Amino acid sequence: MTQRLALVTGGLHRVGAAIAARLAREGYALAIHKRTPGDTDPVLADALRESGAPMHRFAADLADPQAVDALIPQVVDRFGRAPDLLVNNAALFAEGEWPDLSHAALAEMMQVNHHAPVMLAKALVTASGKNARPAIVNIVDQRVANPVPDQLAYSLSKSALWQATATLAVAFGHRARVNAVAPGLTLATDDYSAGQIERLAQRMPLQSLPRPDQIADAVLYLARAEAVTGQTIFVDSGARLASLGRDFVALERD
Repeated sequence: MTQRLALVTGGLHRVGAAIAARLAREGYALAIHKRTPGDTDPVLADALRESGAPMHRFAADLADPQAVDALIPQVVDRFGRAPDLLVNNAALFAEGEWPDLSHAALAEMMQVNHHAPVMLAKALVTASGKNARPAIVNIVDQRVANPVPDQLAYSLSKSALWQATATLAVAFGHRARVNAVAPGLTLATDDYSAGQIERLAQRMPLQSLPRPDQIADAVLYLARAEAVTGQTIFVDSGARLASLGRDFVALERD
């Protein structure tokens, strides 16, 4: 039996690395996309060493439509086949509320966070042929169900990708399954203090924050769920139910 192949965009670091590590341990060969060269996160490096999973890196700037169009053909050329799974994890993030919105900033955000995932999905289905049914999992954000005014261009682009998930599921029909995972705050940046993280966790209905491995578990489920398409799994400790009103970084500050 041919080993399953997954393409994970932004798969070298943070949540993307956790997703790739989980897939490696489940027997997938990995095509790992990253915009720029860099070291592999330890969680992925350990999984690759322990599983022996084949892995190859592919560099592409998702802000460049030509680089997006070239990515799936490069994977096919390297592995001799189209991926069985595409995880659209890579994302561009930027601060800014509505007064800061500009044509250029919105266009770049939409290109990376919406247009590139959609075009990669199209390229995958085309390369897979009529007898294959690849799985596509888009990583969105819990805020798509609980909009906030913060990081507006990012929020709009993730909402667009969320809507594209169901639309593409209908458009592709039996040719591909398209689903999404919507994480909450998972790996905090240096913008957060330790005390703020703890207070935010207590505000969640589950009084905790999701872990990267829990997001990876949801991706793996959707990769295997042959009767599921057009669905979104929220891995957010219930954040979408809390009506927070602002992005996490603006809440419970020291």
